[in-house]
Amino acid sequence: MGNDLKSYQINESGGGSMKQDRWILEEYTERRAELKDLRKRIERQQDSLMKLRQTVMADTVSCGKKGRKPIRTVRIQGIPAGLIKRKEDALEKNQKIIELKEVELLEMQTRAEEYIESIPKSELRTIFRFYFIDDLTYAGTAMRMNALHPDRSYTDENIRKKIQRFFENVPQCPV
Repeated sequence: MGNDLKSYQINESGGGSMKQDRWILEEYTERRAELKDLRKRIERQQDSLMKLRQTVMADTVSCGKKGRKPIRTVRIQGIPAGLIKRKEDALEKNQKIIELKEVELLEMQTRAEEYIESIPKSELRTIFRFYFIDDLTYAGTAMRMNALHPDRSYTDENIRKKIQRFFENVPQCPV
């Protein structure tokens, strides 16, 4: 785990500073995107390795020479075992890295959810869960909120403003 994850501390009143609260939510979103990118990279590595395993390398070599002419030529075939081994090792290493990052992300998600639960207003908690935890856009969050509350009307701009105003109006707690 990186030191930045440990730098988020909850004070005795139950919340961190506004800067740290916002940081945990933004960092969670960024790490989730990073993990998604790493998964795609591993998938490409696996595809490349599978193609390499199916590749048969061939070369023609000469066996001795009589003057400038070879006495005979031989065709050599095989798979690139050394290259396959190096790629397998790199893939295994990257998979271990992803496992560690998934654990870190899960811990960070727990911290983000704890912070969201500390928000007094139910509507804002729901909006924050959709936007930060479920990774919905402002428009997607508005659609889900409209489905939950058909008597109200939410827009993407409305959601954006609610999140922005929340962070502007939250009193900063001493750490």
